[in-house]
Amino acid sequence: MSLENLTFKGGFHMDDHKSYTQNCPLDTNFEPKMVYIPLHQHIGAPCTPTVKVGDEVKVGQKIGESKATISAPVHSSVSGKVMKIEQMVLSNGQKGEVVVIESDGLNELGYTETNDDFTQLSKEVILERIKEAGIVGLGGAGFPTHIKMKKKPDVKIEEVILNGAECEPYLTSDQLNMELYPQKAIGGLKIIMKLMDCDKGYIGVEDNKQKAIGILKNAAKDETNISICAVKTKYPQGDERRLINAITGKKISKAQRSNERGVQGLNISSAMAIYDAVVHSIPLTHRIVTMTGSAIKEPKNIYVPIGTKFKDLVDYCDGFKETPYKIVVGGPMMGACQYNLEAPTVKTTGGIIFMNEKDATLASPEPCIKCAKCVDVCPIGLLPLFLQLKSLNGDFEGAEKMHLNDCIECGTCSYVCPSNRPLVEAIVHAKTQLKAQQRKRG
Repeated sequence: MSLENLTFKGGFHMDDHKSYTQNCPLDTNFEPKMVYIPLHQHIGAPCTPTVKVGDEVKVGQKIGESKATISAPVHSSVSGKVMKIEQMVLSNGQKGEVVVIESDGLNELGYTETNDDFTQLSKEVILERIKEAGIVGLGGAGFPTHIKMKKKPDVKIEEVILNGAECEPYLTSDQLNMELYPQKAIGGLKIIMKLMDCDKGYIGVEDNKQKAIGILKNAAKDETNISICAVKTKYPQGDERRLINAITGKKISKAQRSNERGVQGLNISSAMAIYDAVVHSIPLTHRIVTMTGSAIKEPKNIYVPIGTKFKDLVDYCDGFKETPYKIVVGGPMMGACQYNLEAPTVKTTGGIIFMNEKDATLASPEPCIKCAKCVDVCPIGLLPLFLQLKSLNGDFEGAEKMHLNDCIECGTCSYVCPSNRPLVEAIVHAKTQLKAQQRKRG
């Protein structure tokens, strides 16, 4: 099987806008004076603080944990003093509890770094280290990784796939991670393969990242059971099910989990964090954040302590060259718009985009011309124009019969529509209203 130009049906190639930061080096000099570390940065139960106001803490020291099955501990990203434990509005628009720590600038470590041979560690020890490090999915919703990596005895995994596609425009944090730390990617993949009892691993990278592909291939040249796959640059190639389909040919419905089809996927930066946790006992306290877009004065890739306020990162990039018309955390297609810069970064913050008015302004919607471009690009094979019509008419149950809930909300349909119709927005509205109706009926 050729491992070049792999792809899935549907999708669309768009201007990737990665030139802002694609060739920027990693800036490791940023040190905030204060961090605001949320205790709920993951799917599952929020953490309870394990520190109190006035406590001295060190980098990597646990400051929050939960006894719930699905959760992930939180660690300090600086050394210093706990000043407050308070509520604040986070980047998801919800209020959450944060631990406010004033940095002493010393970056004293609260853990002892190791250099262990993971092949000599039991699966139980590996999973415990992943859990204690607080690792969550860094490319998506933040599901606790130790739960995802716990394989059921009756499940057979045939392939492990690391997702290095980074298909969202603007973002380059995963790309830089792959270029700088390829051995961590390979090592993390091998650890996951050990956990899954699997002897075949793949890393999928979009073919607009030739430098990263070359570096990874060189790092894996002696690995007979690991392949680096150049997948076609096309959105949403980074969606887990689309990437699995491109590499293995397996089609996984939204009702299925990938491991039911013998595949375990994970974001590549998450795999690198696994390597750090298992081999070196390093908890997740920092991550690369891409500061980018037409409104920021100096776009950068920054190694950021988790809990840094957005405004501190903007100041570090020398502010704005023009007033941002739209601020988005994550990618422009599936990210979340922000209304201020007071929110802190969390484990899943891979990038912040600052768009000027020209880049952010959308043309007014016009009547549908029935061109079916939205149908052609839908990676699920849905009929977005008819789903929007059902939504506008309030026929949410009719939309459900047309597989409304299979939509992954990638936004490709809205992007290609020549009439600028808000297709995905109408679909999301229909989903919300359908759930409300179902709750009302009990």
